[in-house]
Amino acid sequence: MDSNWLFPSIVISLLLSNWGTHVHCQTNIFPVVESDAELTDSKQAFLDAWKKACATNGGTMVIPKGTYLLSDAQFLGPCNGQTKFILDGTIIATDVPTPNINYWIFFRNLNSLSISGQGTLDGNGASYWKQKQTTILSSLKLAYVKNVKIQDIHSLNSKKFHMGIDNCQNVTINNVHITAPGNSPNTDGIHVGVSDNVRISNSNIATGDDCISLGDGSTNINITGITCGPGHGISIGSLGRYPAEKEVRSITVTNCTLTNTQNGARIKTFGPSTPGVASTITFQGIIINNVTNPILIDQYYCPNSQCPGQGESSVSIKSVKFIDFHGSSGKPVGVKIACSKTNPCQDIELTGVKLTFNGQPTTATCSSADVKFNGPNQIPSRCT
Repeated sequence: MDSNWLFPSIVISLLLSNWGTHVHCQTNIFPVVESDAELTDSKQAFLDAWKKACATNGGTMVIPKGTYLLSDAQFLGPCNGQTKFILDGTIIATDVPTPNINYWIFFRNLNSLSISGQGTLDGNGASYWKQKQTTILSSLKLAYVKNVKIQDIHSLNSKKFHMGIDNCQNVTINNVHITAPGNSPNTDGIHVGVSDNVRISNSNIATGDDCISLGDGSTNINITGITCGPGHGISIGSLGRYPAEKEVRSITVTNCTLTNTQNGARIKTFGPSTPGVASTITFQGIIINNVTNPILIDQYYCPNSQCPGQGESSVSIKSVKFIDFHGSSGKPVGVKIACSKTNPCQDIELTGVKLTFNGQPTTATCSSADVKFNGPNQIPSRCT
């Protein structure tokens, strides 16, 4: 071949190759392409973008900057490889949720999912909170999803739960921002149930119920770097309400700050209750600022005094450690451990606890529990 043609041929070949790669990359990105000018329900546009992203290996669904009204949406799998959901805009829920469902935005049956972006899920919950609603509706619900990362997004004013993680494995939630007024009912920040290997970190949660709640079947959970308040604290439970609940075990909560919350570290079970187990639980490095119940185990939990009668919990609580709790209690009692008479708590340890009320030492009340205070100079230092 004439050498004069060799260089141009190579250049053209490279340009075509790069252009093809660029086109291929672009075809992996599927934005929601509906005008937000009239704020009509964008459900179909969302589902169309998801369908394309789900069918593409490495497909990415993008919600561009702007405001979108959405009644509800199910993003179902399985998908062809990892799927990404990038939220850069603001999605607003309709005033009235779709009847007979417990979600607003629902991801289900996926093997690899990433949810990220600087955008906001606005649950539009203010009018809903005034109504008597029994359905626990989650703004963002995941079920039967494996290998998921949720990062950076904002959740605002959910109608009930902000995030619900159910029957999931290998979940990482990092740097999320969750906000609702302190008087908004049942607006748990993140609720986890029947899920394994969940990591929640470096997030700010201000809400009207538990900042994080762990239901039955929560195992191998690591929570760290959470700023919580207002809210009801970081809770395990409530447990023992339903038959055949699964064991809760291997829970670690570290380096969290709770401010003006109803509770700090709490374990709650119904009394009476169905059988269950909660074990191998550690709360460590917790800063407490004006928290009403800094350390609480309550096996007589009865919300709104609507329990079917007084009785003892059948949930066994054992191997629980409270380590390095420092700060101010909102009541003279800084530690309350109220366990079942028929199933006393076993192996409860407090180490490095220093809690004061109005500058004075707090006290600890304990019943039906094997409680040890390890080390000197603890406040409180013993059960009364």
